[in-house]
Amino acid sequence: MKKYILCLWLFSLAANAQQIQWANKLIKYSSDLGGKQYGIKRILGQPDAFPQAGISPNAWTPKNALDGREIVEVSFEKPQSVKQVAVFENVNAGCVMRISLADESGKYQTVWSRQRDWKTPTFKASIPADRNYYYRRKRRKIQEAPELFNPGIENAILDQSYPNIVSVKVEFDFSLLPGQKQVDAIGISDSDVPLKAQVNTVAAFESISQPEELSLIDTDISAAVVDSDGKRLYFTSNDEQKDQVYCALRNPSGSWFAPKLQSVLSQNENYNFVEFATATQMLKGGNRYTTGTGETGFQLYKISGDDFQPAEPIRITAYSNYGETADATLTADLKTIVLAVESDFTQGGTDFYFANQKDDGSYGLLQNMGKAINSADDEVNPQLLSDTKTLLFASCGFSSLGNYDLFVSYRLDDTWKNWSAPINLGSKINSDSFESSPFYDERQELLYFTRSVAGKLRLHSVKVAAQDLMKH
Repeated sequence: MKKYILCLWLFSLAANAQQIQWANKLIKYSSDLGGKQYGIKRILGQPDAFPQAGISPNAWTPKNALDGREIVEVSFEKPQSVKQVAVFENVNAGCVMRISLADESGKYQTVWSRQRDWKTPTFKASIPADRNYYYRRKRRKIQEAPELFNPGIENAILDQSYPNIVSVKVEFDFSLLPGQKQVDAIGISDSDVPLKAQVNTVAAFESISQPEELSLIDTDISAAVVDSDGKRLYFTSNDEQKDQVYCALRNPSGSWFAPKLQSVLSQNENYNFVEFATATQMLKGGNRYTTGTGETGFQLYKISGDDFQPAEPIRITAYSNYGETADATLTADLKTIVLAVESDFTQGGTDFYFANQKDDGSYGLLQNMGKAINSADDEVNPQLLSDTKTLLFASCGFSSLGNYDLFVSYRLDDTWKNWSAPINLGSKINSDSFESSPFYDERQELLYFTRSVAGKLRLHSVKVAAQDLMKH
């Protein structure tokens, strides 16, 4: 990033910098659900289910998470002195029983243990052991369990510093607490200052003003898009029967006139939404499509004044999507389309893919945009800005302030597969609620997004300087 220093997965540190490492390799483990979600490999690397914590596909869910003992051994990239081991338990923390360290000899030494309170009862699973429960809509089998409680970090501060440590063994007793358990990460430090996860953001996003709620309509608002001329605002509202598209014109003062229903853009029986618009064309989604035909449910429209005429449907070779709809964004020349879909090739949940336009106007095979921008959970609502390098989106798969947060990532080369680590848009924009559908009006330098307020999705806007958002 030119002329900018990004805070990549920052953590609370003392004035004197700690040496911190995160587990980067598995040595041994007692159980694994397998797969890209909830599996043992989710314990590697920096925390990504903290600080929001809670059930996450980004964390390890042990098979004996309700009532059993589990052991994990992990190694680190290079030897270092260890004064602290931090275990990030994002559901029902307090089940770490013993921590052992080993140097390059491989011989473990117990350095920390929990004093067992024998007056506290242990818990047994009451759920049938065949684990036929499917968590959320994913296909990963795990046991159904009570709602989450007590996320926390076990900061094991050791009685002395242990030199040249290369691996850690953590022993859990999950019968200490009822309910589901998950472990997000294991870290080591040469300091006794407790490791605390913080959201990856930058100072510029924390210094913006408070967003303003736009009172355009009394029902839920989603999928807001401003055309490239900055004159029209399209958005979707759901009247509990179907999605309907509205359009509002910008008045001379810069605000919006009362929106009008666009019947021609609201003819689908369930889903109707605009994803991209210029003064002369738009990309609309929500059409029914037939699997195996290359149809995607997206269609281009030609715009002439207030007239919207259907043009070519968007077709992609061997298009596959587990959902009924998807999210999409286009480059202005239509040469590249970016979609958020879930398929057999995702990193876990809904991922970002791209496809390039062919000579006949259709698009080639979808290609995954990589692990940096795609998590084990869901990435949705992409908007590619005019530089074709800046991507705004919503996700619940990276360290965040609440549920879905808004992020920005930057394309690093021409492959479309290398992206910077997503940067959270900060606490003025993101909250402990639900934020989605980001759209940046480059002419006015206004970011539009939806937030859940008292159970309803409300449209908000906030001034964000283009130089802070588009850093190329």
